[in-house]
Amino acid sequence: MEVALFWVLAVAALAGGALVFRVASMARATFALLAALICVGGELVLLGLPYLGVVVVLMMVMEMVIMVVFMVAYMMNPGGLMPMSMLHNKRGALVISAGVFLALAAGILLVPWPAPAVVLPADTTFQLGESLMGGQMLTMMTLGFVLLSTMVGATALVSRRGRYDRYGDDLDRRPADDPAGGGVGR
Repeated sequence: MEVALFWVLAVAALAGGALVFRVASMARATFALLAALICVGGELVLLGLPYLGVVVVLMMVMEMVIMVVFMVAYMMNPGGLMPMSMLHNKRGALVISAGVFLALAAGILLVPWPAPAVVLPADTTFQLGESLMGGQMLTMMTLGFVLLSTMVGATALVSRRGRYDRYGDDLDRRPADDPAGGGVGR
């Protein structure tokens, strides 16, 4: 069962990665990449690294959602209404990717693999978390919230328009008067 699920997630991850380069929308490309990375997180869970798999999924979900929000807010073509391509320097990228693939495949085949440990640790999740973060886990979790708050706050501060621009200080101006023009409903 686990082997079948492994291959299903592997194929889904590859399909999601391929879709990133096939869709005509940055938002769709972001969600395709998110789907591929969620499958990779599932693969990590299947490989016996549940902590790392969950961290990858949580990190990628937050990162991709924030990215798509900023894309829709600031990009000229977030919905893919105009043709676009994610492919640049196709020949150079093909040569580089083929070279990297061959080097990694050679490494897999030529490097001697270590013998598996006879005794597994009692709690692999704790061991992995401790080796990655040490005593700084709470600091890193807090830092994530601070960074998100900073991005939202910076966006709110640089915006010329406030929440009262269209409807006035008491929110009673009818019809709404949009000083920037071209707002919702116009």
